[in-house]
Amino acid sequence: MADGDDFYSRDRPDEPELEEDRPRGGGPDGRPQGGHHLWIWWLVAAAVILILFFIFI
Repeated sequence: MADGDDFYSRDRPDEPELEEDRPRGGGPDGRPQGGHHLWIWWLVAAAVILILFFIFI
């Protein structure tokens, strides 16, 4: 039976590190720009207005 390092290193390439195919981090393309967040805030504002409208009627 092979001992320790020899057992695992037999089938490994010389440089076992692979390039990352899906880089981490954000960058300029990480988050959607503009409209998506604006619609969320409009929806929150409309919900708050409706809740306050029905509370104070």
